[in-house]
Amino acid sequence: MAYGKPATRRGLLLAGALALPALRSAEAQEDEWGRRRRPAPRNPAASMAARANASTIGVISGGVDGTYVRIAADLAAVLDDGDRLRVLPIIGRGSVQNISDILFLRGVDVGIVQSDALAFVRSRQMFPGVNQLIQYIAKLYDEEVHVLARREIARPQDLAGRRVNVDLASSGTAMTAALILDALGIQAQMTNDPQDVALDKLRRGEIAALVYVTGKPARLFTGIVADSGLHFLPLPMTPELIETYLPARLGHEQYPGLVPADAPVDTLAVGAVMAVYAWPAGTERYRNLSNFVEALSARFENFLRPPRHPKWREVNLDAQVPGWVRFDPGQATPAGRGQR
Repeated sequence: MAYGKPATRRGLLLAGALALPALRSAEAQEDEWGRRRRPAPRNPAASMAARANASTIGVISGGVDGTYVRIAADLAAVLDDGDRLRVLPIIGRGSVQNISDILFLRGVDVGIVQSDALAFVRSRQMFPGVNQLIQYIAKLYDEEVHVLARREIARPQDLAGRRVNVDLASSGTAMTAALILDALGIQAQMTNDPQDVALDKLRRGEIAALVYVTGKPARLFTGIVADSGLHFLPLPMTPELIETYLPARLGHEQYPGLVPADAPVDTLAVGAVMAVYAWPAGTERYRNLSNFVEALSARFENFLRPPRHPKWREVNLDAQVPGWVRFDPGQATPAGRGQR
């Protein structure tokens, strides 16, 4: 009998704990059946998450040493006001992969790609419906083709049969390098190391050259000194290449350790495009993109001043991009798009 009272207390507590879920279940059933209906409790975290996502644009860019990521960082610095519009720069893996990410990866609305990338994926039928699902906001600037080679490589033809790094397999550089070398009739051994790894291999003589398509000046090359044994290889403009690419030059002012002051290097260039997913009008993502385009136009002058990348001074927001459809917030996107 001495142990009866404690046991009774524990039993009552246990019984009460076991009965509590049943009581809550009964309350829930009463609410479901319309009896004693009470207001649903608020979820502050869910409301905050909804507000944050309602104003956020994800921008997929390029590798850490390229121009794309610096352009994306500038977009965030100038346009992100922390309230009406958030801009999140994302490191990317190249133009072809960026198009894939715009199409399929949640949270990616905008991507910076080469202008020849859309024709490339279209011709190879890589992504169903890409013509209808990918549009552009603006042509940004021209990107120069950098071919950094060892000193014994004097002309592109010397690369035949040699190891040449062209960045990751899904990159715009790999795509453009293949097109240019094919047009020049050069069969090289392509490798796909990240550019910083390739530069180390080039210095050690493990590869003959690396190709990098990026806007000058590229940070990857800025620390190379004159006695490094490396140089930029000139690329000729041919009738086959002039249909797709533009003539360009690499100068001493961009690369003082690689280009003599009196001997700029002739090369080729391809346009960079700010591509977007074609969200249907009326959706939340469409409204976010419309706000992004409006802010880009309204604050564009801020991109033309330091510390923004000098490539912004080449941008014409009204320039047309052949083969692309412009994203127009004033024109409704046909129904049936934007389901991802």
